Amino acid sequence: MNQEEALNHKAGFVNIIGKPNTGKSTIMNALVGEKLAIATAKAQTTRHRIMGIVNGDDYQIVYSDTPGIIDPKYALQESMMKFVKSSLQDADVLLIMVEVKEKTVAPFWEKIEKIPAPKIFILNKVDLVTKELAVEHMAAWKEKVKADHYFAVSALHGHGLPELFSKIKELLPVHPPYFPKDELTDKSWRFFVSEIIREKVFLNYKQEIPYSVEIVVDSFKEDVDITRIKATIFVNRKSQKPIIIGKGGSLIKKLGIESRKDIEAFIGKKVYLELFVKIRENWRNNDSMLKNFGYKN
Repeated sequence: MNQEEALNHKAGFVNIIGKPNTGKSTIMNALVGEKLAIATAKAQTTRHRIMGIVNGDDYQIVYSDTPGIIDPKYALQESMMKFVKSSLQDADVLLIMVEVKEKTVAPFWEKIEKIPAPKIFILNKVDLVTKELAVEHMAAWKEKVKADHYFAVSALHGHGLPELFSKIKELLPVHPPYFPKDELTDKSWRFFVSEIIREKVFLNYKQEIPYSVEIVVDSFKEDVDITRIKATIFVNRKSQKPIIIGKGGSLIKKLGIESRKDIEAFIGKKVYLELFVKIRENWRNNDSMLKNFGYKN
């Protein structure tokens, strides 16, 4: 990059915050153009801070999806909220998301209001209501939330996203790129493999099971024609192991098949996947285990 290009290049961290299940992961995947974050109908699906990078000749946008803002009940959730707070500290542009059925602001809202970065308020899922209702909801939110710009979108269907993207580019500060221009994310393939498997747990199991599970990729070996992956599903209680496995291994087999198909699509290569289940009692409140799982430094 020559001096003139450097003087005109824009780059920044565009961080997405909001309560659980407002569509943060869906909008990041749509803006990045790749499925990087888990997006399911269940709340609290995102646990980590996941970055997705979009590059142009004269700009680099580093999107950051964060866990939904909650009042933490155990150590895992406390660590998740630390990811949210770090995203407030380094934001160059802050995307504040709510969905059309939401009526109250997120916890620690007063801290969010004091963030100096430009704030874009996003009312998501407007495809679920009439245009008249969407206008009414937006007017009500403008009374509650002070932001620099307001957008009504449907992240799932792409409505309003081109205009939002243009505004984000406009607000970026002049800065050289933070990452090499050919990078898509700051996470490894191992991380995304574990997230794909965890997504399938959310889709295939009910009640507390998805929130009690953590995935660790034990090995990731790339041969010429196939990638061999071994992963362990850790559960929070002894009673949860047989639920994951299912009668005669039926459920874990289904989980493995669905996970393998999505992993193959993601890495573009044939995959052999082995899944194991282990018990780590009360891991969600165990600092040592949380550190091993990447939730603590």
